[in-house]
Amino acid sequence: MERILVAALLGIVVLAGCGPRGNVVTDVGPTGGTRIEGGTATMALPPASTPNWIFPIGAPGYLASHNSAIQNLLFLPLFQPVQKGAALTMDSPRGLAEQPHYSDGNDTVSITLKKGYEWSDGTPVTTRDVKFWFDLIKHNKKEWAGYSPKLMPDDVKAFEIVDDRTFRLRLDRPYNPTWFTANELQDFVALPAHAWNPDHQDPKHAFARLMRHAKKLSTFDSDPLWKTVNGPWRIEKWSTSGQVSLVPNKKYRGPDKPHLDRVILKPFTTADAEFNVLRAGGVDYGYIPPSVMAQSAKFKEMGYRIDPWEGWAITYIVLNFHHPTAGPLLHQAYLRQALQHLIDQPTISKVIWHGSAAPTLGPVPAGLLDGNPYPYDPKKAKALLAAHGWADHSGQLRCVRPGNSTRQCGAGIKNGQELRLSLLSQSGSTETSNTMQAIKSEFGKAGITLDIRQQPLNTVLGTTVPCKKSEPICSEWQLGFFGTQGSWYFPPDPSGEKIFATNAPSNMGNWSEPRTDRLIRKTEYSDAPTAMRDYGREVARQLPVLWTPNPAYQVSAIRNDLRGIDQNPTLSLAPQYWYFVKKTKNGARSGEGKGGAGK
Repeated sequence: MERILVAALLGIVVLAGCGPRGNVVTDVGPTGGTRIEGGTATMALPPASTPNWIFPIGAPGYLASHNSAIQNLLFLPLFQPVQKGAALTMDSPRGLAEQPHYSDGNDTVSITLKKGYEWSDGTPVTTRDVKFWFDLIKHNKKEWAGYSPKLMPDDVKAFEIVDDRTFRLRLDRPYNPTWFTANELQDFVALPAHAWNPDHQDPKHAFARLMRHAKKLSTFDSDPLWKTVNGPWRIEKWSTSGQVSLVPNKKYRGPDKPHLDRVILKPFTTADAEFNVLRAGGVDYGYIPPSVMAQSAKFKEMGYRIDPWEGWAITYIVLNFHHPTAGPLLHQAYLRQALQHLIDQPTISKVIWHGSAAPTLGPVPAGLLDGNPYPYDPKKAKALLAAHGWADHSGQLRCVRPGNSTRQCGAGIKNGQELRLSLLSQSGSTETSNTMQAIKSEFGKAGITLDIRQQPLNTVLGTTVPCKKSEPICSEWQLGFFGTQGSWYFPPDPSGEKIFATNAPSNMGNWSEPRTDRLIRKTEYSDAPTAMRDYGREVARQLPVLWTPNPAYQVSAIRNDLRGIDQNPTLSLAPQYWYFVKKTKNGARSGEGKGGAGK
């Protein structure tokens, strides 16, 4: 499987002094050393991004990647994707289940849980816990942010428990096993039915009760519900400011038991705030802004190693097709094409992101596309707009030929209406702010006004949700951006049923197009390479969103004495593999390093 690889480090700006070394160990290189048990590792969260959802059934507006990364450390998914060479595989030791078995022409799937797993209260994990999760989403699917019509749970006719460790799914038709495992089974998780539903409430009432608990952020670390886990970690502290402290689950029965005593996930309001703490040695696993990458040698002198975290992702600006005034504009294909022609992705990638981003060309990895159908071309953009009835009035485009013919502005656009749009963008990143200002400038040169408003990531995610035209929230935003670390991280099979299918859960802009739906369905049924390519080309041509440069998730700065870190391109975390090392002299152990138990 091909995947997007973000450009290598090219930094060009000089880094002013790196500040005090704090407690970072500088006498241990990026390799070698002797592993020690214990210690606390602090990891920086992305700017203006705070964990705010613990329930392993996602809700609209709570879909930030760090939420699911934490959930997976507490409640084990049955299958977890890991990188293998240039591809992703679902055959991971981190998952709760053995590899699935398909039969009856691929319309039956049998799944067996691994032996010996228990909940933290000592109760065995069984197939009834998986059935509990399935019943919750089946009977409350419209409240589940992962629901897409005709897919999970609609595509399962029957969930059959064979015994405590094996269950069988009877599907509504044969599916492509690669797609079904990667994109449907990856949602499956066991939930502690005995602790979360001791009174055996029906799924509707049980779900409503769990959702009430899940919305009480201030009680995540004290609520007994969230203390029953089966993953390698449990919650120690979860503050309303977003700082999360995890400690080992002593009852964990998996093969990857934690080495550390504690992991702290630390929030920051801006990338600059994180950078200042990193320079002072206050973060063990952080990130540096693209503008200082040329001076990464300074951090190496401090005892850090620099490692870009490349995401299996695409990045874009969401278009709200249901907005009462912007919707008629955005429905015009010529207008979307003109807007895309005004986004100078190569220059933004090189100058603003300093080479740590690469242009996004479509909804699938770039290797599956023929090229860029709408490259930066201001002249073509202006010609498209002029040809469809827009004329310049003192630097501002106005519709002078209203109507629905091929050379008119389009349905729902009034005579004299200004071409003006507003963008709700996430805050906290200088690069994102500069990207949006560059786009605003190019739009302005063409006579298009772009008003930009910045808010923290959780606010943007909570606002830019799929909506009906009649819902008040649909009037609150026209364009949205939440892609400082990438807008959409593909499932292992990069099909589009979750983002560009009609009524898909992450189809934030409410895009709907019959041919796109048909091509997406083909990727679900067939493993032929042409199915994915046809879908990718169609969506790249249709422009349901505006493609923008896809940055690395982050350029990580990691203490040399902190090892075992796997920067998974799906953004999952596995701190159970992390450990500190101390310097080894002549094959013998030296004194305890500063990163170990004494930290």
